[in-house]
Amino acid sequence: MFVDMPLAQLRDYLPAREEPGDFDAFWQRTLEQARSHELDARIERIETEIVTADVHDVTFNGFGGHPIKAWLLTPVSGPAPCVIEYQGYGGGRGLPVDWLAWPSFGYAVLAVDSRGQGAGGWRRGDTPDPHPGSGPTTPGVMTSGILDPGRHYYRRLYTDAARAVEVARAHPAITKVAVSGGSQGGGIALAAAALSGDVDLALIDVPFMQHIRHAVDITDEYPYQELAVYCKAFKDQVEQVFQTISYFDGLNFAARSAAPALYSVALRDGVTPPSTVFASFNHYAGADKEIEVYPFNGHEGGESTHLLAKVRKARKVLG
Repeated sequence: MFVDMPLAQLRDYLPAREEPGDFDAFWQRTLEQARSHELDARIERIETEIVTADVHDVTFNGFGGHPIKAWLLTPVSGPAPCVIEYQGYGGGRGLPVDWLAWPSFGYAVLAVDSRGQGAGGWRRGDTPDPHPGSGPTTPGVMTSGILDPGRHYYRRLYTDAARAVEVARAHPAITKVAVSGGSQGGGIALAAAALSGDVDLALIDVPFMQHIRHAVDITDEYPYQELAVYCKAFKDQVEQVFQTISYFDGLNFAARSAAPALYSVALRDGVTPPSTVFASFNHYAGADKEIEVYPFNGHEGGESTHLLAKVRKARKVLG
């Protein structure tokens, strides 16, 4: 069933953003600390059964100088634009064979691991998180470091994502850079676009971590439910929880993103409710922005139909 506002109301939904006063200073300081460590991208070509792309095992230094894993697949035809793919909640970089779509359309793809994730039962991960938050946590990563934005999990993950853009920009076979992802990956892509300020296109599908306080109020679905469960136990910490999480809310990154963007939203999505996606889209600062609406889909979004929409957008923007 439909789970949120009518579509006409969603298109005009522009809620106030809950932005910390030191939001920009917090992220500037975070990125400066990360860049005090050399990026040290190690890109090693490996042999696989794949014949339509060259496959590379990638390691680079993310937050805290911690090593982050990725796969880079480049078309055998030569230099090309690159789509950086970030992972949905619980997923990792998987195997190279999982990333053949973009090379099939003539694009390179950099599939970036999510530190400490990748054991969720679908795509495996290969990157540990050596710097977890302290204190009790609800299972998952939403409440890891929830009482201190400096220790929160998403500070590390978003920083890794921004550094992945630097890896792509520095590669001689990559001509332009797009960021892409669905659900958590969509939220990461949006943060990476804002934090790096150096992407040519953002492809943001049914994004997670948008309009977070509202999401927790209107859905019982996980992962947002992790915050509700934590607050149920720690009733005296509710305001601090949402103060911390506001540093990672996609609405604040959307307001700082200028690259051309294509969003997608599904109107029967209880995991990332449509009003949270439209709130992000409507706050997106870039003038060249579009949103594809899938009225009868849930969190799976537009699936292959939307992949083709992303390819058409990439053709238009990236060449």
